[in-house]
Amino acid sequence: MIVFVIRRLVYCLGLLLVVPTAVFILLRLGGDPITGFVPPGTPPEQQQVIRKRFGLDRPLPEQYLTYLSRAARGDFGESWRARRPAMDAALERLPATLRLAGLALAMAIAVGVPLGLLAGSRPGGLVDLLASMIALLGQAIPGFILGTLLILLFAVRLHWLPSSGGDGWRALILPAVALAAYPAAIIARLLRSSLHDTLGADYVRTARGKGLSERGVLLGHTLRNAVLPALAYIGIQAGFLIGGAVVIEGVFAYPGIGQLALGAVSNRDLPVVQAVVVIVAALIIATGFLVDLIATLIDPRLRLREGQV
Repeated sequence: MIVFVIRRLVYCLGLLLVVPTAVFILLRLGGDPITGFVPPGTPPEQQQVIRKRFGLDRPLPEQYLTYLSRAARGDFGESWRARRPAMDAALERLPATLRLAGLALAMAIAVGVPLGLLAGSRPGGLVDLLASMIALLGQAIPGFILGTLLILLFAVRLHWLPSSGGDGWRALILPAVALAAYPAAIIARLLRSSLHDTLGADYVRTARGKGLSERGVLLGHTLRNAVLPALAYIGIQAGFLIGGAVVIEGVFAYPGIGQLALGAVSNRDLPVVQAVVVIVAALIIATGFLVDLIATLIDPRLRLREGQV
C-alpha cells in the first residue's frame, strides 16, 4: 500500500508541474497577451510601456522561467485589473465554489445512487424504465438550459428562491440542482449497468444458492463490485464540478471562482486566469488521488495489480 501511495504522489506531483507549463503555452498561443486589455488605437509607445510593466517585453524563455519559479511558490503575479495578488483573488472566491460543488455532488449521489440501485436490482421492470428515463433526461438537458428553466419557474414565476447571488443557503439550491443533474444521471446509469452485469456472476448465484435474501445478496456481495465504476466517476466529477461550475455560476451570477474566471478571460487578466486554472487542476488531481486510494482499499484486486499482497 505504501508503494502505491508513493507512486501516485509522484504521478500527481508530475501533473502539477505540467499544468502551469500548459497554461503558459496556451495563453501565449492565443496571441498578444495585452490584446483586449488596452483600448483600441492605443499608441505603440504606450503599449510598450504596458508590456514592460507586466514583464512581457522580455524574451519568452525568461518569462517562462520567471513564471514557473513564482508559480512554485503560489505567486502568479498581480491581477492586471484588480491590482491585487491573483492568487488572493482566486482563493477568496474558492470557498463559494467549493460549497456549490460540494452540494451539487451530494445531490448527484443522493439522486443517482438510489436510481441506479432501483433500476439495476429490477432490470426490465417498470422501475428500471422510469429510472432510466429520468437518467436520460438528466443527460439530455444542458446545465445552462436547465439553469435558465429553473430560474424562470422557481424564481420568476413562483418566487420561491433567488435567481442570482450567493447570499445564504437558498441561493445555492438552484445552481446546485442545475450542476448536479448531469452527474446524477451518469451515476445512475453506471450503477444500473454495473449491477445488471454483476447480478449474473457466479458468486452471486452461489450466494443465492446458500439461501441469502435478495437484499443480502445485493448489499453484501453485488454492490461492492458494482460500485467501483460509479465511484471512479464520482471522483472525477468531484474535481470537474468545480470547473463545470464556470457556466452555471455565469447563469446564476454566483460569486465563485468560475465567475471570476469568466471575467478574467473576457478582460484578458492573465495572472488571474493562470491562478484559477492551476487551483482547479490541483483540486482535480488531489480528488483523483483520493479516489484511487479508496478504490484500492475497497477492491483487493487493485492492490494485487499494484504488486501488493
